[in-house]
Amino acid sequence: MRNKQLKWVSFVIVLLLLLAGSILFALMVGEIHFSVQELLTVFGDKNGIEYTILSRIRLPRIMLGVAVGGALSLAGVLLQGIYRNPLVEPYTLGISGGASLSVAITIVFGLNISLGAYMLPAAGFVGSIVTVFIVYILSMGKYSIDINKMLLLGVMVSFIASSAMMFLMSTTTNENLQSIIFWVMGSLAETDVILIRIVFYVAIAGLLISYLFANPLNALRLGEGNAKHLGINTGITIRILFVIASLMTGVSVAVAGVIGFVGLVIPHLTRMVVGSDFRILLISSFLGGSIFVVLCDIIARLIIAPNELPIGVITGMIGGLVFIVVLGRK
Repeated sequence: MRNKQLKWVSFVIVLLLLLAGSILFALMVGEIHFSVQELLTVFGDKNGIEYTILSRIRLPRIMLGVAVGGALSLAGVLLQGIYRNPLVEPYTLGISGGASLSVAITIVFGLNISLGAYMLPAAGFVGSIVTVFIVYILSMGKYSIDINKMLLLGVMVSFIASSAMMFLMSTTTNENLQSIIFWVMGSLAETDVILIRIVFYVAIAGLLISYLFANPLNALRLGEGNAKHLGINTGITIRILFVIASLMTGVSVAVAGVIGFVGLVIPHLTRMVVGSDFRILLISSFLGGSIFVVLCDIIARLIIAPNELPIGVITGMIGGLVFIVVLGRK
């Protein structure tokens, strides 16, 4: 037992060091490159243009990447634990489809122009939460939630929302179409400190609260019936974890758009290294997701510099390839 805990602590320390290295590298590279020594000099002089670039562009972008990556990966772990299905990810329940449809409606009708800059994130969040609420209500059985029914309903609702969004995109102007596509592909270009703090605090709160349910999640691996025999109130546990995962995903999608594969690939890779014990899997997946998104954002910024690719394109390509390789070798 002591050797296992030592291994867990060592692995978390390695992930923290990798995250720190990723953040440092993200601060250094870009249109203007900095060395480590230059970074220290720039942060010491708060009046220069270099300080403005780092503090108002790169640092907020990095913090958003850390929060979004951690939140999506943690949401994926929680949902996979609830459904006992390793192929479930945060967007399986139709969250991305509902958020995308809501944002598309907002852009098509010009509400983001008439009601202000916060309208798009608000629309994305409302759309995701409404979708989750619909799936939750429809999956309610006579005595409890039917999680298999919920999964199927989420997929169907996602298809319906995506089809409705395609209809709006085919009937709107080219300018609106470009805005919708850019949002759907995901971006960490948000610079509003308030929105970034909201995502960051929600992600950290989700991680802390989820640890209260680490042992119930381990019990759920044996099935709901066995978990009940072990004294776990499976109904309340599933509801709370479902709400936590939905809120983290909804907030992330609302601010950064749809960034796929994070909640699917990272939990798989983490589980292969540290096993399926949620006491280590939760924090490892959170840190792994943060590292993955920060590194993908660096690639998105540099691969066609000075232009920028949507980060959702990079996470989808890399995540898909990694998933295929992992499945092929396992």
